[in-house]
Amino acid sequence: MAARSAQRIDEARRLLAAGEPRRAERLLRELPADEADDIEARYTLAVALRHQRRFAPSLEQLGQILAARPGFGRAHQEAGYNHIGLKDFARAAASFERAVAADPGLLNSWKCLARLYRDGGRRERLPEVENRIAYLETLPRELRSAISHMAEGRGERAEDLCKQFLRDNATHVEGMRLLAEILTRNGVHDQAEFLLESCLEFEPGHAQARIQYVNLLLKLQKHARAFDEARKLLDGDGAEQPVVRSLYAAACNGVGRTDEAIEHYRQLIERHPRNHLVPISLGHVYRAQGDIDAAIECYREAARIRREHGDAYWSLANTKSYRFTDVELAQMEAVEADPATGEEDRINVSFALGKAWEDREEFERSFRYYRRGNALKRARSRHSPEHLDVRIRSQIEVCTEKLFAERGGLGHQAPDPIFIVGLPRSGSTLLEQILSSHSAVDGTMELHEILNLAKRLRGRGGDRPGSPRYPRILTELDDDYFRRFGEQYLELTRAYRGNAPRFIDKMPNNFFHVGLIRLILPNAKVIDARRHPLATGFSGFKQLFGEGQEFSYALAHIGNYYRQCARLMDHWDRVLPGFVLRVRYEEVVADLEGQVRRLLDFCGLPFEPACLEFHRTERSIRTPSAQQVREPIFTAGLAQWRHYERWLGPLKDALGPELLARYPVETATSPEREARRSGSHGQP
Repeated sequence: MAARSAQRIDEARRLLAAGEPRRAERLLRELPADEADDIEARYTLAVALRHQRRFAPSLEQLGQILAARPGFGRAHQEAGYNHIGLKDFARAAASFERAVAADPGLLNSWKCLARLYRDGGRRERLPEVENRIAYLETLPRELRSAISHMAEGRGERAEDLCKQFLRDNATHVEGMRLLAEILTRNGVHDQAEFLLESCLEFEPGHAQARIQYVNLLLKLQKHARAFDEARKLLDGDGAEQPVVRSLYAAACNGVGRTDEAIEHYRQLIERHPRNHLVPISLGHVYRAQGDIDAAIECYREAARIRREHGDAYWSLANTKSYRFTDVELAQMEAVEADPATGEEDRINVSFALGKAWEDREEFERSFRYYRRGNALKRARSRHSPEHLDVRIRSQIEVCTEKLFAERGGLGHQAPDPIFIVGLPRSGSTLLEQILSSHSAVDGTMELHEILNLAKRLRGRGGDRPGSPRYPRILTELDDDYFRRFGEQYLELTRAYRGNAPRFIDKMPNNFFHVGLIRLILPNAKVIDARRHPLATGFSGFKQLFGEGQEFSYALAHIGNYYRQCARLMDHWDRVLPGFVLRVRYEEVVADLEGQVRRLLDFCGLPFEPACLEFHRTERSIRTPSAQQVREPIFTAGLAQWRHYERWLGPLKDALGPELLARYPVETATSPEREARRSGSHGQP
């Protein structure tokens, strides 16, 4: 927004505060057309119209705002005020509910809800609303402002406000808890974890801080600690709170106590049959265990409870095998088209509709929904191609043959881990399932320990321009650190292993850190899962990831990311020859036994026939490919991207002709030929 426009908006707000809404409106309408379209200008104009009791035009303005930004809490609140003016109290309540869902710091919306619930006889939610009002009224103004900044996507401003407040109020527990929440959203997990630990030292009985702490530990996959903290909540005063029992169930699932997790989720459903979130969580447990029918029933139940719950539809689509009925499709399209649908629900429904119409071979309609869902996700993304280039370049500049010659033998010598790296949707789950079918290998999950170590080495705010602290610090550390880091990695991952001597770490983003892995665990094995770039790119574009992978919501970003990944993997091949085994998905499909023997030879493992029957291996799988790897290999998916090729120009341009030339289109589009080569392992 131009400085002059901002000044006019500020002046209009002063006029509103002085009781002169007509002058405020006139001032705003004098803005140039491009500046008048600014969200804040439109919002202030809507307020000015309401102050003149011109409710219909005010609501029209707000409708345009919310079409562009469905999660704008203040706009929902303003709509609520307009509906009260029109004495449409049901719509007013719905608007205020959307307002506090988008921005829980809107004290006035909570107060309006309390009045509407009391007057309308909806007293079942009053205690929750009144508790929230009481909480917000105890918060200093700076912290309430921080909540709203966070809700509107201004994470850095929210962080600054909290830090300024804590400079003068260093032991304010709620200030620390709120800052931890902001830091978590900003991806600064180590500082958030420290703050929450400090909160609980100062105030061990602070249930909300402990709930937040458990959520963070689960996010970081520190399941053993999450389980211990959730147990404290369950044993304390929170035993009857649905959020506590749900957290405990999630922690049980994280540490492998699956039956206990299922039992707690079932109890929650029995006690709270109208809670649409619990069936989703239970469905995810069933899906990871391979019970797809039970998972589908849970997801459908969630949609029955709350028809606009987008996660229910996406979860159904993400089983990869579910086919939506005509009635469900019509319902999903109505939810997606409804202006009242929240942004998160709209994103989920858009991706689900993309999959639904793809299954019906209506590819243009399908792509329209994939594109819509990706556009909404991209608006939230913090992915920067420029930052990616710096990360790749710094690894290439620092991690040289000289570095590995000087420091390559300092790490811990254990051969236990097998790392599978690459881009998502490149066949890594298939490789993991094959290897974990071996008696000497434990399958685990996408472990965060290498990423967390890299974050610790990177620090925060200590980088020189164009020269990140990590990996530069690898040239500066004392020799002993490398062995200690390797030992710490093995200690931290012990909780995810069984009794096998080897285990798999399938975090795809570890491709950034192959150099770090070599320095701390020189006898580890690294496998690069690779798939045709157009197949990988489109498969990533149509996948709604639970978290991370922010590059995946624009075709051009995906192509650039693939190219940068290939560039770095080429570097590892040059400076660490033989340390990484590249395995192409298409070659596994075409010659399963040959590629399995190649994998096992690389890992120093004897051949076992169970690796060819990988789909019979029973284990929990928590990735989008969970269902596919429980079936024999099929070739039908190799060329799915061909149906969408006319829309994949940005992906091809970003990949570039040189990279595409390394992957002839024939390797991704000849399933019948590949099936003939692979014999019984493929079928048309």
